Amino acid sequence: MTRLAPTLEAVRSGGKRALADALAAIETRAGSADLAALLDAAADAPRGQVIGLTGPPGVGKSTLTDALVRRWRAAGLTVGVVAVDPSSLRTGGALLGDRARISTDPEDRGVFIRSMAARDRLGGVSDQTVAAVALMRALFDRVLVETVGIGQSEADIAFVADTVLLCIQPGSGDSLQFMKAGVMELPDVVVVTKADMGAPATRAKADVEGALTLYERRDGGWTTPVALASARDGTGVDAVESALADHARWLDGDARRAARRERQARDWVTQAIRARFGSDGLAAARRFEAAVGAAGPFARERALALELARRLTRD
Repeated sequence: MTRLAPTLEAVRSGGKRALADALAAIETRAGSADLAALLDAAADAPRGQVIGLTGPPGVGKSTLTDALVRRWRAAGLTVGVVAVDPSSLRTGGALLGDRARISTDPEDRGVFIRSMAARDRLGGVSDQTVAAVALMRALFDRVLVETVGIGQSEADIAFVADTVLLCIQPGSGDSLQFMKAGVMELPDVVVVTKADMGAPATRAKADVEGALTLYERRDGGWTTPVALASARDGTGVDAVESALADHARWLDGDARRAARRERQARDWVTQAIRARFGSDGLAAARRFEAAVGAAGPFARERALALELARRLTRD
C-alpha cells in the first residue's frame, strides 16, 4: 500500500520525526495530490519569518547561521534551517557540507536542520527546497535558508525569503565589483563578515554602501542597511539581528509581507512549470491556467503539469 504524505496537523504534533517524514515525502511523492494538499495547507498558514542567507563561498555563511540559530534559541524562538548544499555527481543528493558546520543539540526539539541538494538550479533553490521552506514556515518562528554560495547568480533565494541577507567579506572587490550582474538589487540586509579584520572590513562596508546608492529598490521605501559582524568573536551579530527585525516590521506594514508572499507563490508555479516543460510549455500553461481552478500554488502547479503532460501525450 502506498504511504500517503502526512497532514499538516500530524506534522505539527509529531515532532522532528514527523517533519523528517514529511520532508522525505517531498522528495518521494512529488506531484501527488496528497503532498500538494499538505504543502498548500502549510503555504496558507505561515507562522515564521523566512530569512535567505546568501553570498560567495568562504564568506562565513555557515558560521553566521550558527551564531543566529544560537541567539534565536536563547530567546526562546523555534528555528528551522534549510542548508542548500552542492549536489553529489553520483547520487544527486546534498553533500552535507554546510550542515556539518552548524552545531546544535540533537535533543533540542526547537531547532531542525535539513540539508538539501541544489540539483540543477543555478540559483540553488530547487522545487524541493521551495516545498521544504513552505512547510517549515508553517512550523517555526524563524526559517533560515542558507544557499549553496555560487556568487552573483543567487536571485532564486528571493523566491522563498521574506528577508534576503547578503554576506560579503573584506577584500572581495570594490563597488564596481559589487555592481556586476545586479547583485546589489537583491539584498534587504547586507553583512560584511569578518569584521575583526579591521580596516579592510570598514572599507568593504563603505564600498557596499556606495554601490547600494546606485540601485532603486523595486518595492520602494526600504533602505538596505549594511552591518559589520564577526561571527567568530560574536561582535556585530546583535546589529544583524536588529536589521532583520527592522525589515520584518517594515514588511508587516501596509501588507508588504503578504504581497511579497503572494508574488512568491506565483513564481513557484512559474519556475516549476518552466523547469519541467520549458518556456514553450510555460506559455501553453498560461493559456489555460485560468480554467484549472486550483487555489493553492502546489495544487495549481500539479494540475498544470498534468494537463501539459496529457496534451504532450495526445500530440
